[in-house]
Parts: sequence; C-alpha cells; structure tokens
Amino acid sequence: MTLLAHRQPPPSAQDAALARASGQLLSHFARGHRPLTLRVRDAGQDQPLELPTGAAALLMDILEAMAAGRGVTLIPENAELTTVQAAEILNVSRPFLIKLLEENAIPHRKVGKHRRIRMEDVMAYKARIDREREAVLDQLVTDAQAQDMGYGPA
Repeated sequence: MTLLAHRQPPPSAQDAALARASGQLLSHFARGHRPLTLRVRDAGQDQPLELPTGAAALLMDILEAMAAGRGVTLIPENAELTTVQAAEILNVSRPFLIKLLEENAIPHRKVGKHRRIRMEDVMAYKARIDREREAVLDQLVTDAQAQDMGYGPA
C-alpha cells in the first residue's frame, strides 16, 4: 500500500446521519463473519462488489465513528510514523513522545536526524499503558471498597 495514512475530518451533521443509517442497514448483513457482496449503483451502472470479512468489519467501525461525529484516520499497521504522527495517535505532546523514545519505552529507529516509529510499536505501547491504567483503577476501587468509602461491589 503506497498510502501512509488517510485522514477524514469529523463529518457534517448530514454525513453523520447518513453514516448512522448506512451502518444500521449494513449491520444486518455484516454479522455473518463471511465476505459481503454489495450491489453498487451509480450513473446508470449496476455492479456487484465483494468485500472481504475484515473490510466489512472495518467499514462498520468507520460508519460507527462517523455516526458519532468523530473523524477517522486509517494507518496501515506496517507504516512508520513520524514523531508528530505518533504523538497525535497517543494524544501526547511531541516532546513527551521524544522523552519516551529516549527512555526506550517505545522502539524506534533513526533516519538521519529523524526518528521513525512503527505503528505496531505505538499501538503496543498504547495497549500496555491502557492495561496499567486499568490495573491502577481496579486497585483504587478495591481500596475504596475495603475502606467502606461508599463504593460497594456492583
């Protein structure tokens, strides 16, 4: 794939409504975990289109995000990101990301003076910190319950 990333800004209210309606209709057919055949009509032409299972699932995720009014960015997993791109994905500042790279918290390589980070490594770091945050929150809940701070078991 020659495309590094495709970014779609948040949709208009009209596009969000269309994504919601399309997603609801498509969800009835995309549940089967098998390829999905669609019929595309445009300018008087009628053409069948077969989507692989993964593409149908990805399309459902895109429509769900658009229906919620969120923008979408697609980045291939084997892509190498700049520090700006990686910082955006992690929702951190570029200087904070540079610090993480210098501490070897995320693997990277240098191309001349520039750092490149693999998408898989960014996502692995994100998953790791999310798990750590979840563990800390679970411990806080346990401690609050043990001290009878009004947080009873659900």
